[in-house]
Amino acid sequence: MNKPNPDNDALRLRYNPDGSALRRTQLELLEILKVMDGICKEHNIEWWLSSGTLLGAARHQGFIPWDDDIDIVMLRKDFKRFDKIMRNYQSEEYVYHSMSTDVDYVYLFSKFRKRQGDAGEEHRRSKFYKYKGPFVDIFCIEKTNYFAARASSIIYNNLQHLTSYVRWSWLRRPLILLVNLLCLGIIVPLLRLVGLINPSGEYHYTLGLGWGRHKFFMEHTFPLGRAKFEGVEFPVPKDMDAYLSQVYGDWRKLPTDEQIRKAIHSPIYIKEIYGDSK
Repeated sequence: MNKPNPDNDALRLRYNPDGSALRRTQLELLEILKVMDGICKEHNIEWWLSSGTLLGAARHQGFIPWDDDIDIVMLRKDFKRFDKIMRNYQSEEYVYHSMSTDVDYVYLFSKFRKRQGDAGEEHRRSKFYKYKGPFVDIFCIEKTNYFAARASSIIYNNLQHLTSYVRWSWLRRPLILLVNLLCLGIIVPLLRLVGLINPSGEYHYTLGLGWGRHKFFMEHTFPLGRAKFEGVEFPVPKDMDAYLSQVYGDWRKLPTDEQIRKAIHSPIYIKEIYGDSK
């Protein structure tokens, strides 16, 4: 793959210079990823960089300068084994945050995060979370078609969204479990059968998760390669260009400053970079 050659030094100086709040967050996330990578190596669990994190590795050899998260992906078989192992994970510094460790966490991807600190999540449900520290997102993909991926995410996410409006835990948590039973116990297994109609062999985020148009192909993924991310080698898809082109189009082209501003999640970093907030 021909690597782009953006002026990373100029971009770093503009968006995430050493000592900035954003750069401190990025380096903290990198340490979390390194710990998680060690756990996966110990248990022979395959994973790889994905989404904006992979784009950063390919285009910037590290974080996209204005990015403040890390995304990784596993096949469903590895994710299920990882989840089982991590339910019993014990650490004073880190914690595994998922549906299996926190009833109020309803998402079908998990987080490996620090016990202490506050990641600044601002969505309605986050105030109920048991854990709130900085995190790495761990996504699961499975072989299925667009219809099954899209239908399952609409049904599950809309039903669970309603439970986020319930303030009382004695009522909210049973409702969450009821939605899980209905969707994950009945609807998703049925849609998983529909997903077997899949002549192109595409993979999507696990049923119920979302982002149905995001496709993965195993011929572009395995055998996994390695790429440097902030000076550390991590697993990446075999054909990064094919994956990134499918997701981002011309991924080598930098967005405009206005597009970058809209992409930044936290008002803390917007104020730091632009001197104000959205």
